[in-house]
Amino acid sequence: MPPDTQHLTTMHFSDYQAAFGARIRDPKQAARPPGAPAKRMRVYEELLFNNLEGFLLSCYPITRKLLGKRFWRQTVRRFFAEHRSHSPLFRDIPKAFLDWMQASGAAQFESMPFLPEFMHYEWLELSVSIMQEEVDPAAIDVQGDLLRGRPALHPTARLACYDYPAHQIGPRFKPASADGQTWCYLLFRNEVFCNEAAAGQDEVRFTLLSPLSARLIALLRDQQPTGLEALAHLAGQHDPTHYEAFIQLGGELLRDLRAQGALLGTWRNQ
Repeated sequence: MPPDTQHLTTMHFSDYQAAFGARIRDPKQAARPPGAPAKRMRVYEELLFNNLEGFLLSCYPITRKLLGKRFWRQTVRRFFAEHRSHSPLFRDIPKAFLDWMQASGAAQFESMPFLPEFMHYEWLELSVSIMQEEVDPAAIDVQGDLLRGRPALHPTARLACYDYPAHQIGPRFKPASADGQTWCYLLFRNEVFCNEAAAGQDEVRFTLLSPLSARLIALLRDQQPTGLEALAHLAGQHDPTHYEAFIQLGGELLRDLRAQGALLGTWRNQ
C-alpha cells in the first residue's frame, strides 16, 4: 500500500515504514501512520497476524488447547508485538516463539509449570519432520552386528528429557508439579532405512526411554563406540555385579531400536 504522498513532506519514508510496521505489530498501542486508511490498515493487521498464528498453530495444536482460545491469541499477540525476528525463514517462527515463551511468555501461566517443556516437545516433532539431514546408504551395514559394530542412529534422531511426562499432557491432564521422574524421548523420522512394515511411510515416531537407555543413545550419538563398548561403559557405572545380564538386555534394546527404525544398522569401517 503506497503512502499518501502529501505526508512525505513531513515524514521520511523510512519513518513511515517503521510506523506502519509498529501499527501492524501492535494495533492497540501504535498509532496509524499518517495517510494510511483505517480500513486498508486493518486488512494488513489481520492478514499478517493470521498468517503468524497459522504457522504457530501447525506446531503447537495442543498448547493452543491448553491455553484456551482467548489466552492463546493474547499470547500470540504479545509475541507479535515484542519479538524481533532474526531469520527470514517462515519455518523458524515456531522456534522463535518457543524461545520467547521460555524466556518470558510462559511466566504468565504459573498454573502450568510444565508448559515450557511441553512446548519444546511439540516443537521437536515439527523440527524432526522437516529436517534435511541424510546419510550415505553405502556407509551403513543394515544387518551389522550391533554389539561388535558401531550402531548408526537415524540422522533425524533427537533425544529429549523432561521433568514432566510430555506424552500424557493435554486438556485433561495438566500436572501441577513434577513427579520426581525423568521422562526421556527419542524422536526420529522413518522414511529411510526403515523395515518393511514401515516402508513407504514418512512420519515422526516417538519412543519413550528410561534415563539409562537415553544415556546409551547419547553415547552412540556423541562418541560412536561399538554397542558392546557403550554397554560395558554403562554397566561399569550402573550395575557391574550383573554385567552379563546388563549386556544381554542392552543388546535386546539395540535390536528393538533397529526394528523400529531408530538405528539404521552399523557404520561400515572407513
